[in-house]
Amino acid sequence: MANLLRKPKGKTGKRHDISPKSAGWKYVGFGLYHLKAGEQAREQTGDREVILVLVEGKALVSVAGQDFGELGERMSVFERLPPACAYVPNGTEWSVIASTDCVLAVCSAPGLGGHKAAVIGPAGIELEERGKGANTRYIHNIAMENRDVADSLLVTEVFTPQGHWSSYPPHRHDEDNFPDMTYLEETYYHRLNPAQGFGFQRVFTEDGELDETMAVNDGDVVLVPRGHHPCGAPYGYEMYYLNVMAGPLRKWQFQNHPDHDWIFQRDV
Repeated sequence: MANLLRKPKGKTGKRHDISPKSAGWKYVGFGLYHLKAGEQAREQTGDREVILVLVEGKALVSVAGQDFGELGERMSVFERLPPACAYVPNGTEWSVIASTDCVLAVCSAPGLGGHKAAVIGPAGIELEERGKGANTRYIHNIAMENRDVADSLLVTEVFTPQGHWSSYPPHRHDEDNFPDMTYLEETYYHRLNPAQGFGFQRVFTEDGELDETMAVNDGDVVLVPRGHHPCGAPYGYEMYYLNVMAGPLRKWQFQNHPDHDWIFQRDV
């Protein structure tokens, strides 16, 4: 069985620490801190760029020697407000001091020195609707290719209503074959509302070599090294996830599963 489901560790501090080495791939890293008011997290970026996402709470943020002041407005991720986010170039450092209890996501990928430290949210991030019927979900494009805010990283967050599907129809982006497809590794950081809920995610290839279906709980991370990766939220539980993607080209080009593409064609 592939080790695609990663459970959070502890109750506070760094609860996820996923590196390319621990994931068994090349590009994407994902960390997650739970900080109490007054607690600090800081890291050197090395050869990697970072996008900090304040998933919940408020914090004092400093990046590459610049003081960005107190960022954050969203106290619960399910308020669906755009998140406060900051870009951190490679070869620098960042520091976050929690003003309130907060949840901080650290999204990373290889940096090329092409962008300066900057606050990149909530300004410039709007909630958009995608899909139809029970495939409807709501998107915050934090750092997709329409925003020139990073060298390698693609970052987005998705709100999936109860009883709905997301990342659906099943699609994949696991071949370096632009413009038909781009190779992108991906992580899903899941949250559920209410928190005792659960959801499902399947990661599978068309040849059946990889086929894992996982029950995800609040705070879990799922790795998507290749293949299709749809999610489902049972009735009674709203699902949120934060996606981090990166590969050799900062573009999101995918192909739907041939058996299920008819759903997309019907709904466009």
